[in-house]
Amino acid sequence: MSQPIISVSGLRGIVGDSLTPEIAIRYACALAAELPAGLLVVTRDGRATGPMLASAIFAGLTAVGREVIDADVAATPTTGILVRQFRAAGGIQISASHNPAQYNGIKLFSAEGRVIPEAAGAQVTIRYEQGTPAWVSHERIGRVERCDDTIGQHWSLIAKTVDVDRIRQRRFKVLLDANHGAGGLLGRTLLTELGCSITLLGETPDGQFEHTPEPTAENLTGILSAVSQTGSDIGFCQDPDADRLAVIDEAGRYLGEEYTLAMCVEQRLRREPGPVVTNCSTSRMTQDLAAQFGVPYFTSAVGEANVVDMMLKQGAVLGGEGNGGVIDPRVGLVRDSFVGMAMLLDAMAERRMKISDLADALPRYEIVKTKITIAHEQIPRALAAVAEHFREAKADRRDGVRLDWPDKWLLVRASNTEPIVRAIAEAPTAAEAERLCSEAQRAMDRA
Repeated sequence: MSQPIISVSGLRGIVGDSLTPEIAIRYACALAAELPAGLLVVTRDGRATGPMLASAIFAGLTAVGREVIDADVAATPTTGILVRQFRAAGGIQISASHNPAQYNGIKLFSAEGRVIPEAAGAQVTIRYEQGTPAWVSHERIGRVERCDDTIGQHWSLIAKTVDVDRIRQRRFKVLLDANHGAGGLLGRTLLTELGCSITLLGETPDGQFEHTPEPTAENLTGILSAVSQTGSDIGFCQDPDADRLAVIDEAGRYLGEEYTLAMCVEQRLRREPGPVVTNCSTSRMTQDLAAQFGVPYFTSAVGEANVVDMMLKQGAVLGGEGNGGVIDPRVGLVRDSFVGMAMLLDAMAERRMKISDLADALPRYEIVKTKITIAHEQIPRALAAVAEHFREAKADRRDGVRLDWPDKWLLVRASNTEPIVRAIAEAPTAAEAERLCSEAQRAMDRA
């Protein structure tokens, strides 16, 4: 059997191979051992293997004496809200995010309702690798209680951040593609409360994905035409655990995930200027917007936990990642597709602009993302070769190697969630971004 992929704040693997009930129990119990006393919240993203893994995790957690709240199917950002709502010691979201159906995973939450920071995650990993949990005797076995309302508090927090009445007056037509993940639950409530006419695809959270889960242009070809055919003002596409949001305009044009964050940043800074944080693989549109509004801009290493660490350190009013993950600290410290939906509808209502016009008003760059297969032991040498090849650029080795020029950048780094190396480049033209990625791959091939 192969080993699961363990990143800063969680674990992923192929069910029946690198992710088994035994692994799930050991990892969940390792988290429990690192957390203070108190409740633990457990949720899942709707994948078909979720109930099986949830049952195993409930058994493991109660067997080490923990009291557990079973919130059943819920989006990852909702998990963070529930942890705070129940004043829990932490939480677990059973999800493999955008990975294909054969995968599942475990994402770990701290009492602050955020994915646990890197140092805490490292301690969980050490304890997991040490082996057997500390089982308790029969009189100390924990219990599982069901949570009946999983979305009420989440919607209430989002509603306070936008002008609900103004959005309702516009009566927007919205297509939401939840793709049989967790997003349809709060998605329908949110859009109904905002007075929208809704076309909701893949609402049932059963993991029977109708297209490859990652909400990229090539995976959403059928959804693009549906937006224009239904006469929708905007199309929203979520990944299975609904922490990422891709946007389609009224003509069926894929705006994508990078534009989600940039448009939300612009809307937030119009209301309350303040520091903004993204990771180092996010489009420079956000950096340009920060300069336009005269506010500080900061970058972190890739990974939601790293972005949140930097947001807290700098007192950011908004943050996120270019994968469509918007983090609004007024709601929670988790990437949140529902925050993105509400904020974009609010921007359209306030400025009385189509979503296409909001996107076209942003600074324009072209971003190219590629995947490169390379043996793990060769990665350090390959990254050094890329830095040497582009030695005229400013190099940052905080996360892989990032190379910056006045009008473009290139990032080459090992993925935290897949056994690959990612090369991401952004430039004024797609051809230039593609050239940077191609040259990076050739440099690695020669290493």
